[in-house]
Amino acid sequence: MMLIDTLQHMGLDHLFKEEIGSTLSSIYNNFTHQTHHGHNLFESSLFFRLFRQHGYRVSPKMLKKFIDKNGEFKLASSKDIKGLMSLYEASHLNIGEDILRKGKEFSSKHLWDSIEWLDNKHANQVKETLEHPYHMSIQRYKARRYISMHQDDHENGCKDVVLFELAKYEFNVVQLLHQRELDAILSWWKKTGLALELSFVRDQALKWYMGPLTMVPQPHHSKCRIVLTKAIAFIYIIDDIFDVYGTLDELSLFTQAISKWDISAINNLPNYMKVCFNALYNVTNEIAEITLKEYGWNPISTLCKSWGKLCNAFLQEAKWFASKQVPNKDEYMRNAVTSSGVFIVIVHLFFLMGQGLTLENIQHIENDPSFVSKSGTILRLWDDLGSAKDENQKGFDGSYLDLYMKEHQECTAKEAQDHVMVMISRAWEALNKESFSQSSFPQPLINANLNLARMVRVMYSYNDDNHHLPMLDDYIFSLLHHPL
Repeated sequence: MMLIDTLQHMGLDHLFKEEIGSTLSSIYNNFTHQTHHGHNLFESSLFFRLFRQHGYRVSPKMLKKFIDKNGEFKLASSKDIKGLMSLYEASHLNIGEDILRKGKEFSSKHLWDSIEWLDNKHANQVKETLEHPYHMSIQRYKARRYISMHQDDHENGCKDVVLFELAKYEFNVVQLLHQRELDAILSWWKKTGLALELSFVRDQALKWYMGPLTMVPQPHHSKCRIVLTKAIAFIYIIDDIFDVYGTLDELSLFTQAISKWDISAINNLPNYMKVCFNALYNVTNEIAEITLKEYGWNPISTLCKSWGKLCNAFLQEAKWFASKQVPNKDEYMRNAVTSSGVFIVIVHLFFLMGQGLTLENIQHIENDPSFVSKSGTILRLWDDLGSAKDENQKGFDGSYLDLYMKEHQECTAKEAQDHVMVMISRAWEALNKESFSQSSFPQPLINANLNLARMVRVMYSYNDDNHHLPMLDDYIFSLLHHPL
């Protein structure tokens, strides 16, 4: 189990998928009828985390032996740093279990306290675990940090020296592939001329590519990443049309045209909207043709519906702003989950990956399944915590935080922020439950959706001093510009 965990942290587990699967199956079959799953907190937590992560039915009740008669974790474990780190990692695979919430609180408190008396090396390892737990982290980013942090062990002849060499080689080769993909995207974006013709929209091709890079990082998804980035670009472009440029009448006409998906309907639109519709029409047809050619299914109907749904959500926000009508927090969130754009991304990715293309699944994904809406909730709440400080937008994007404080005038800003963080934690628990028990959609799509949720914190963790995104800057530098 420790070797499998090391492979995951190095980003090498995709190279040993069959071996890991058969090994876990063998271990699970040996232990499935036993109540004893490890001698100590480290082993028990590792067992629970690995098997839940890989879709096995395991209960955190195996951790009860570390609970005292008052229902709290025993203080005897408070100095077991290795065990606490393992418990903290396991606690993030919560699907609503109180014992894991207590485990997270207990382990995080004592791990933060331990930093004061640990040596620098071990203190840094503890901080890395606290700030970047594996389940909540982007795998390639985590691998980059793990390899760098354990570089000294490698140079001093650790037992995993061959794995370190393989991990560095694999990381650098894939990094070169991603650099070529980014070049192709930048070339496409320049050729569209949209940055010049729609000068008011955000010109952030690199940022748009970060989503696909995170969601489907495996080398064989190269074409998928490039094409998905094109679709993501239009989420931002259309958002800016609604939020910073279009009048309400123009936006209503634009939404009608998109919903009908009728190229002739653009005759009634202003020129900038014609430019956008034409470009979106071409990219959407390109994606439909790729899916039809490679997988034998034409997704154009579902893709068109998804863009209509997004525009209607944007239009609702524009109407709220124009009428100075403020929705209640629940009305806002129902609309905001759609306007987050997560639904659009997952629908397009579903067809580009080409797995599980059945009529039942297509009907299901058109209705915004729960595993998608939970990621949308996480994105929207994180975005609202940052108040979109990196954007210069005048429209009603809204903020759940502001609406919550308006409805609970007795609470402070700090209390409201704490409430939103609890909501994000609960949304993650619900997303975990959906992801670990999902049977209809293929697991690669479920994993991609989890990766999208993991990316949210990177995209919206603002620096309070200058409103920059230091984690995103480090992420881009580490994955695209700095070889190992």
